Amino acid sequence: MKKAIDGKALVYADGAYNTPNGKTAHGLVRFTERYEVLGVIDKKYAGKDAGMVLDNRISHIPVFPDLTEALTFLGSENQPKTLVIGLAPDGGRLPAEAKKCIREALEKCMNVDSGLHDFLYKDRELMAIAEKNNCRVRDVRKTPDRDELHFFSGKIEEVDCLKVALLGTDSAIGKRTSAWIIVHAFRNAGLKAEMVGTGQTAWMQGAKYTMIMDSCINDFVSGEIEHAVHEAWKTETPDLIVIEGQGSLMNPAYPGGFEILAAGRPDFVVLQHAPKRIEYDGFPGYKLHSLQEQINAIETISGKKVIAITVNHEEMAKKEILPACARITRETGLPAFDVLEYGAEELVNLLKTYLK
Repeated sequence: MKKAIDGKALVYADGAYNTPNGKTAHGLVRFTERYEVLGVIDKKYAGKDAGMVLDNRISHIPVFPDLTEALTFLGSENQPKTLVIGLAPDGGRLPAEAKKCIREALEKCMNVDSGLHDFLYKDRELMAIAEKNNCRVRDVRKTPDRDELHFFSGKIEEVDCLKVALLGTDSAIGKRTSAWIIVHAFRNAGLKAEMVGTGQTAWMQGAKYTMIMDSCINDFVSGEIEHAVHEAWKTETPDLIVIEGQGSLMNPAYPGGFEILAAGRPDFVVLQHAPKRIEYDGFPGYKLHSLQEQINAIETISGKKVIAITVNHEEMAKKEILPACARITRETGLPAFDVLEYGAEELVNLLKTYLK
């Protein structure tokens, strides 16, 4: 097994696992090179396998009701080094119960990584415990110093490999998961592919080339996207770069994708869509724009073609997935794939026809 960058970890997702607010935890259960995930904390699914809950696939990652029971079960020879906050709630705020668990972890000399907007380094009580016990605390969304940031320069035009943006029709719809699946499938096909992450979860999963869009000062967002893509190309000389999308063009709270289209300069777009989703994530009354409207918006803004749809099968029985894909193809003229359920081989074959 490949050694994890930051060693063994527990993922806190209490009250959020298997919901859109647990998407960071979901990503870490499905794949991460940064941590060796030993378990997930969530009372609702305690005693179950985290992968079975999420994808009906055994992951050998147990779910525990709390930190104490997790550490007791794992035993002294298999203790995690880090508590990772796997929550991704609207607004990125830290719930009181999560703060209680963080305090307990620090008292047990564990490191803590958080991708929320409530920064732990500002909490004097928690940081006093961390300093006393020599614990590392990382606020992944903390804004980098300005002298570390890059302004858009135009060097993106040097990148001559295939660039694909994996955008979505909504937030928390599986863009990052599909992007990773495509990258891994490309590599399994004997080709070189790199993921450019644009959110905290991609960083937590160990993506080598990342910028965290919603922690970045606006003037530097485009430059940071450009720099990450250019570094991935210059260092790895890949056949394909997949750029992770954020939010969606028309989401009222998370209108993401504009900067990725403008600065990442993708050659093509693959669009993630959940056929059963009616309203924008977390905003009842805000009806999701139709798939065709969203395709038209992307192509109008970027001048680039949407060449495929990746399907999120939330709220769908397995027997509904392929008919839903066929329906999307009839409505849009585009091939549709559920890469999480059926793999990405067919989509990879399509993308290979566009290689430069």
